[in-house]
Amino acid sequence: MKAEILKVLRERGDYVSGQQLCEYFNVSRTAVWKAINQLKEEGYEVEAVRNKGYRIASSPDVITKEELVSQLNTMWAGQTLFCYEEIDSTNTKARQLGDEGLVNGTLVVADCQRTGRGRRGRIWESPRGKNIYMSLLLRPEFPPDKASMLTLVMALSVYEGLKENLSLDFKIKWPNDIVCGNKKVVGILTEMSTQIDYINHVVIGTGINVNIDEFPDELKEMATSIKIETGRLWKRSMLIASILRAFEKNYEIFTQTNDLSKLQEKYNSILINKDKEVRILGDKEAYVAYALGINEKGELLVRKSDGSVDAVYAGEVSVRGLYGYTS
Repeated sequence: MKAEILKVLRERGDYVSGQQLCEYFNVSRTAVWKAINQLKEEGYEVEAVRNKGYRIASSPDVITKEELVSQLNTMWAGQTLFCYEEIDSTNTKARQLGDEGLVNGTLVVADCQRTGRGRRGRIWESPRGKNIYMSLLLRPEFPPDKASMLTLVMALSVYEGLKENLSLDFKIKWPNDIVCGNKKVVGILTEMSTQIDYINHVVIGTGINVNIDEFPDELKEMATSIKIETGRLWKRSMLIASILRAFEKNYEIFTQTNDLSKLQEKYNSILINKDKEVRILGDKEAYVAYALGINEKGELLVRKSDGSVDAVYAGEVSVRGLYGYTS
């Protein structure tokens, strides 16, 4: 009830009478009054004017089910929602929910993670009340060898969701980071449960540095946040909603061909690796090459010193000037 009232007040953007809310939800005035008071207790500024009704004047930056439900206007992404004040890892929980049979589009969001992880087992700093930690559960019908491309679909969607609200110069670093001012602001971790020839479920975890003010010494040269770059606080729920809307759109485009052919041009246009010298640390020895952009499979095409072109599908790719890489 509280979430539904908040959603109506947000969507109307103006005063809504108590009687209208009673009739809309088929509840008593007392029930509406209790829900409004609960919202006030949680930090929402709700104006109440006689003969006009209620209006949301301002809202806190909170990660709650009520707040997210009131912002989400997606078809399926996040419509099944789990919110936690604290959790070990949103990816771990989403994988568990996947094993339990939860539906496609289930979203797990937390205000704090105890054991957040990035790629290659790295720790993702996850302080309370600052950043976005979310994992989306998917049940694709395409073969397992296509699933790695979903990392790129999410990266493009995060970029578009952030750009809808911010004028910062974000770029994508292949395959799973988004950078701003040559520092990392977003990390994406995709994990999959499969049988031999089909996918049980895919979990895409996304961590975004939103309102964090400072980083440990070992991360200061590598990481930044939206608040550091803009000098102001941002509502995390608003950013999550924008990202999920963008993901729904891009996922639909992706599943038309089960590759990145229809998203490739857009992705390459914001790829910070493109037309740069890169250092590639793969399964074999490291080498330096010139990045040309991604192909329809999401592989990074690089021209080697002998003129041959390789398609890099995995491994660490460093770009000069990013994350302290200089040589």
